[in-house]
Amino acid sequence: MFFKNDNDYQHLLSQWSNLEAGLGILLLRPQSAHEFAQRIPQYDRWLQALLDKDTDVGLYLLFQLATNSTVGYSASHALICSALCHLIAKAIDLEPYERDRLVRAALTMNVAMTALQDQLAVQTEKLNREQQAAVAAHPAQGRELLIQLGIQDQLWLDVVAGHHDKKIIEQPLDTLPAVQRLVRILHLVDRYAAMISPRKSRNGRSSMDSARQILQTEAVPDAEVGPALIRTVGLCPPGTYVRLDDNAIAVVVRRSPEVNQPFVAIVTTTREEPLPQPILHRTVTGLPAIQAALPAGQVKLRLNHLHILHMGAQVRAG
Repeated sequence: MFFKNDNDYQHLLSQWSNLEAGLGILLLRPQSAHEFAQRIPQYDRWLQALLDKDTDVGLYLLFQLATNSTVGYSASHALICSALCHLIAKAIDLEPYERDRLVRAALTMNVAMTALQDQLAVQTEKLNREQQAAVAAHPAQGRELLIQLGIQDQLWLDVVAGHHDKKIIEQPLDTLPAVQRLVRILHLVDRYAAMISPRKSRNGRSSMDSARQILQTEAVPDAEVGPALIRTVGLCPPGTYVRLDDNAIAVVVRRSPEVNQPFVAIVTTTREEPLPQPILHRTVTGLPAIQAALPAGQVKLRLNHLHILHMGAQVRAG
């Protein structure tokens, strides 16, 4: 998508904001929602349409949202998990029926603890026993609540009920029953999105640290879903921050065919002083290279996202 003016950017931003706000209201008060069972597929289609317009812009906005705010955590977490599930489903050629159930499970997996999840994001104290019990029970309670709300699809319900299952079966995905296949994808995506997101009690991890945790340091690293996720969004997805090897800070704008060499907008000098205008840099073509990913909490800059996304759109057009 090419941003001709500020109105184009504001229109797209408002669509993403409206999607997040609408989803937040739906998840927070599901029993008060009109036609909940019909609205979730509508939100799924809305998400697909926005990602199809420009996936990199969508990822940029979602990762900025996920890594820079704890407000409305539950809805933003559901949204980024759903987007990542959609993209992974395409990357591994998941059949449409399973893709739909995976994404709708991602949208609704925490429906039984939305308010609690928002509270925990801003809570500095450790979980008390009541909160621990609610977190442990929410997959099964979510399944029961979805049934009450009119969801009858067994696969969708079973994936929600199993998304915290620690007994992940490490076999080729295409040899697993559908529910185990989708649970394995959602379980990994859920954890990755949680790692990069901040809480009041801790900063989010950098995208590289999160990827390393997914790919290397698990007791049984996932040989298919983890690599598919990184191939899809990159080691440093759009919207995340990096330090270059000349010490300048940049924000990732667009992916490239090389997962570790995206297009970035350099936003500071080598002394970390803000630049008057961001500078587009193709890390795949040469120095400065990316030295490390940065947690969003370490970057205290006010960015002109319109200008940055405009540069990214020019890359796509070129």
